[in-house]
Parts: sequence; structure tokens; C-alpha cells
Amino acid sequence: MGGMLDAVTCETAHQPHGYVHDKDAYLKRLRRIEGQARGLQRMVEEEKYCIDILTQVSAMTSALRAVALGLLQEHLAHCVADAARRGGPEADEKIAEATAAIARLVKS
Repeated sequence: MGGMLDAVTCETAHQPHGYVHDKDAYLKRLRRIEGQARGLQRMVEEEKYCIDILTQVSAMTSALRAVALGLLQEHLAHCVADAARRGGPEADEKIAEATAAIARLVKS
């Protein structure tokens, strides 16, 4: 991961991140997940039934996984594909970066 990351560009390709066109949708989903987390805290504070809490944890986990998979797909379709078209060390770096991200997602 060399170089500084710009908030709206692929790290080395200097093109908009793939998710930018869906930024509002991602933010909406993340705010919903944030609300779910607050709901989970309330459930524990109110000593709700364990299985009900676990059901909500599962829903939140699924929602986070959906966001992660969407971001991964956008990254592959834009940053990785662009780097692969150009070839060279940047392509190898982007593929390794994506592989590591996939490995982290599979472990979680």
C-alpha cells in the first residue's frame, strides 16, 4: 500500500473510487447498521432474551457483510480492473490487495 490515499480516488490510479456513484446508498445502509448497533445495546441494557439479541446480531452481521461485498465488488470492477488493464507492478499490487481483503472477509 504505497503512497497517500486520496478520499475520492483509487490509491494509485487517480480515478474515482468505484463506490462513489453509490455513496449515498452506502451511507444510508451504514446509518441503518449504526441504528441496529444502538438497538443491540438497548436490548442488553434492558436484559432482553439471549436468542433475541443473537438474532439481531446475526441481522447486523449480514448487513455489514452485504456492505463489504458491495465495496469489494466495486473495488474489483474499478480499481483492480483498471490496474490490470495497465499491467505492471501496480496490477500485481492491486490484485494482492484485493486478495488480502477477500481473505479478511472470509475469516470474519
